[in-house]
Amino acid sequence: MIERRYTYTQSDAFTMEKIVDDERVNINHIVVAPGESVPTHASNSYVHQIIVRGTLSLSLEDGPFNQYAAGSIVAVPFNQKMVIRNLGTETLEFFVVKAPNPRDMPPTKAV
Repeated sequence: MIERRYTYTQSDAFTMEKIVDDERVNINHIVVAPGESVPTHASNSYVHQIIVRGTLSLSLEDGPFNQYAAGSIVAVPFNQKMVIRNLGTETLEFFVVKAPNPRDMPPTKAV
C-alpha cells in the first residue's frame, strides 16, 4: 500500500490533536464547544485553517474578531498572535494545515 491513512476524533467535546507530523507538513484537528476558545498563541508556521463545522472567530495581533463559517479556508502568516474563539451556538470544528512543519521554522514571539 502506497497511501497512508490517518484518523481523527469525532466529538463535540474540546479536542486538540495532531493528525500528521512529517517532514513536509503538520496537520491538527481542533473541536471547540460554544463559548470556549483555543489558548492564545503565535502562528508557528504558515497556517491554513479549514473550517468544517460551526463558525471560527479569529483575532490577529489584538485586532477585531472576524467570523469564518464552515466551508471557509483562512490563511494566517507566520508569527502572528492568534486568538481563536467559538462565539457561535454550534460546535466549531476545523483542521489546521501548517507548512512547512513548525519544527523547521524559527522561534515565534512571546504572546
